[in-house]
Order: sequence, then C-alpha cells, then structure tokens
Amino acid sequence: MNLHAMMYPSRSYGHMLRLLVVGSVLLSCQSPTAAPPEPAGAFRILFIGNSLTYTHDMPAVVEAMAASQGGPPVVARAVVGGNRSLEDHWYARTALRALHEDGPWDAVVMQQGPSSLPANQQHLATWASRFAEEARQAGARPALYMVWPGASRHHAFSAVVTAYTEAARQAQAALLPVGTAFLAGWDLDADLPLYGPDGFHPSPQGAYLAALVIYSGLTEADPAAIPDQIRHPDGRTFQVDAARAATLRAAAQAALALR
Repeated sequence: MNLHAMMYPSRSYGHMLRLLVVGSVLLSCQSPTAAPPEPAGAFRILFIGNSLTYTHDMPAVVEAMAASQGGPPVVARAVVGGNRSLEDHWYARTALRALHEDGPWDAVVMQQGPSSLPANQQHLATWASRFAEEARQAGARPALYMVWPGASRHHAFSAVVTAYTEAARQAQAALLPVGTAFLAGWDLDADLPLYGPDGFHPSPQGAYLAALVIYSGLTEADPAAIPDQIRHPDGRTFQVDAARAATLRAAAQAALALR
C-alpha cells in the first residue's frame, strides 16, 4: 500500500506533552482518536525540535521501526514547534517540564535548524549543552539529531556537519548524523529524492532515512534489518519504494559508521 499525505491537528500524547503536527504526515490508514497505553519495558525517547522532526511524523516512524523488529518497543514523545530553536524551547519551558515530569526517558533527541553560520554554530552548542545537562540529571542519554541545509544551500553541508558534530562533542551527547546520511544517500543515488517540494523539509524518503539513523543510532539496531514497509502499533503503515529503501539503509549504515 502506498503512502499518502494527510493533514491533521495537534494530538495529545499524555502527561501534557504536545506533538504539534502542522506538516504532511504519511499514513496509509486512519489515525486513532487516542494513543494506546504505553507498553511495559519500552525504550522512551523525548524529541525536542521543530518541523524537521514532525514532518511526516518522523517520531512515529521510529516507533514503527522498533515494532518491525519484534524486540523492545519504542515510545516516542515530542515537544515541537514550527521554526523553534533550542533556545526557544528552553524559555518556553514545556520541553523542560516534559523532561523532568514525564520521564523516565532513555534518550532525549535535540534538533534545531541547520546552524551553519559561525554564530549559529555556537548558539547550537550552547543550548544543546544546557539541555544535555538537564537530560543527564533526569537519567536520560542526550543526543543531537544532525539536520541538513536547504537544496539551494547545498554548499553549506560541511558547515552543518561541523556544527552538529562540534555541538555533540561539547554537550557530550550522542551524534545522530542524519545530514551525513543524506550525503551518503546521494553518493549512492544522485537522484534520491530526500527533499520535499519546498526544497528543505524532508520527503517521505528523507523522513524514513532520518528515522533509520535515529532508531539505529540510539538502539544499535542494524539498519539493514528494517523493512521497506513497517507497521505502527496503532495500525498505521509507513512504506517507501523497495529499491530506494535498500539505498536508504546503506546510507544510514555508512553515516553511522563515520561517527
């Protein structure tokens, strides 16, 4: 069954967390009206970010990847908002309340924009370090989700990679090199459609690749074992073209090997 794009409003994920979904979400069946109870023994991930996290409901794709493996389930919760930086999240306090009041969390995945300019690189490192310390105090592993520049700024890729790599080093956080995986994917297939129509947000394949890197990077799962069609515990299915899925898996493996 092919994926199709749907628009749906914000949903509550319990404990006052809000997953703000204002972009397209790839679903092949009706979303439920309420999230199911969390399974016992789940690996719990808190995402803090913006539309590069919530486009195509990428945290749910991570959950579905875990479900496809038959091992420990993943529960992904998100505090996100359009165009928000980590500093914005810090002063809004919602993410900090979620971190300290809605745990325990196994991992906290942080993300903001490309942050390629020198001032923005330092800004990313500063606020990632603050959130990373809060995550450790709450007993969670901090991680940085490396993003990518827009298609019109392809020349900035190396600066984005540097920004997130250095921020992860300063924050003593795990690096989830999705931007590097984009480059690896294009090395394998120059026509791989990782950008959406706006040339910045991820396509379905881009969101799938991001989920591959994040899920495998946090759990040590083998990207090669993830099928091209995965089913979320709530009944939704996510699918990418089988031939391109093989390329995405190889790109994720290559990027994670370079960490």
